[in-house]
Amino acid sequence: MAAARRASEDGLPGRRRLAAILALSLGTLVASLDNGGVNIALPTLAHELNIAPSATVLVVTVYQLILIMTVLPFSALGDRIGHRTLFQFGQAVFVIAPLLCFFVRSLPALVLIRGIQALGAAATFSVSTAMLRSIYPRARLGRGMALNTMVAATSASLAPTIGGMVLSVAPWPWLFAVCAPLALLSIGLGRKALPDPHRQSAPYDLAAALMCAVTIGLAVVGLESAVHGGSPAACAGLIGAALVVGTAFVRRELRQTHPVFPVDLLRDPAMALGSAGSLLANLATTTVMLTLPFRLQREFGYSPAEAGLVLAAWPMVMMVVAPASGMLSDRVPAARLGGVGMAIALAGMAALAGLPAAPDHLDVIWRIGLAAVGFGLFLSPNARQILAAAPTARAAAAGALSQTTRLAGQVLGSTTAAALLAGGVGAGAIPSLVAASLAGVTGLCCLGLGLTLAERLRHAEPA
Repeated sequence: MAAARRASEDGLPGRRRLAAILALSLGTLVASLDNGGVNIALPTLAHELNIAPSATVLVVTVYQLILIMTVLPFSALGDRIGHRTLFQFGQAVFVIAPLLCFFVRSLPALVLIRGIQALGAAATFSVSTAMLRSIYPRARLGRGMALNTMVAATSASLAPTIGGMVLSVAPWPWLFAVCAPLALLSIGLGRKALPDPHRQSAPYDLAAALMCAVTIGLAVVGLESAVHGGSPAACAGLIGAALVVGTAFVRRELRQTHPVFPVDLLRDPAMALGSAGSLLANLATTTVMLTLPFRLQREFGYSPAEAGLVLAAWPMVMMVVAPASGMLSDRVPAARLGGVGMAIALAGMAALAGLPAAPDHLDVIWRIGLAAVGFGLFLSPNARQILAAAPTARAAAAGALSQTTRLAGQVLGSTTAAALLAGGVGAGAIPSLVAASLAGVTGLCCLGLGLTLAERLRHAEPA
């Protein structure tokens, strides 16, 4: 136990730390490429499998649904069997599952394989953040978060480009198979370099894990069905069932020593405010980024190529600002960075809402860039704050909570975007105004976080 506590404060020794960082970065790279590269292949899949283009969207939605349903249950499993063990299981999935794609001849088979790959991604993401806390010294945790964020953001941004290059020279199964060597390398490096697994003796609560997955699954399917023209009665039934199961689940978790859903962590106001801010920030960014292409093309007459060009400003800025703010968070409080960031993001979103009647490319790019700077200043420091605030034994739960709030914000953002588009206001200024309002509320969360931490510091000071 003393060694574990010392590792959590001092990190791994030099050479082992470098190998562990490389193993973890490769794992994050593989999971991010697998998640982001499939969109470009949907037209090819429709042709090769002889199915309707709309049906191929199942390949994406099933993946995202299983991912958000299983991150929290997997984090609890990682505490029982060891974080390194679960992380390497996730990488093994990315070695084996792509090989099965070469035998796919139907959409159901492909959806099944993508579901398996989603389990691999959930296993990877559920414990990767927690392992950062053991790899890096506490004083450099922000740098570790920054590097991990940069790897994830860069690979997600480049995934469509890489996917297009693969499809130009090889059949579509190679889109997934190209990640297998990287996953194998991660397994080989991580076998000895990643932090040694520390296992809890408590039995795994399978019933709670199933209740968690069912609650999230019912809620997401119900919301998505509601905005895509599903039967009102069926949608209400799904959401109602999610509320019933979710209420029973939370009551059960309140009595548990090691809950699957980290209600013990959310009792901490600082943790709750950080998680709420993450949810709102991701909701805001997803809402805008999904609706802005419609506005650029319908209201301003941009071609798809022009819209893609100006929208590239968002990931390009985020790839620079998010890692930089993560490193800065080792010295500057996350609440202060986030508060400044949300003020900038609010200004950027308000500027997007107020675009001139005939904006040129620069008019749009600087507004998108300004908003991206603001959100970039918030996201990495906020994730670091959530991880650092958790007890060492609950690091995986904190990391999984951060991942789940991010994914939930993205799901709610896509639902909000669809609802705005269905209501006829999604291709105008309204989504940007909605995002500006959410940025303002996120800023209030940062203010509350700062006051909470300042109050704790005052109480901790000797009289």
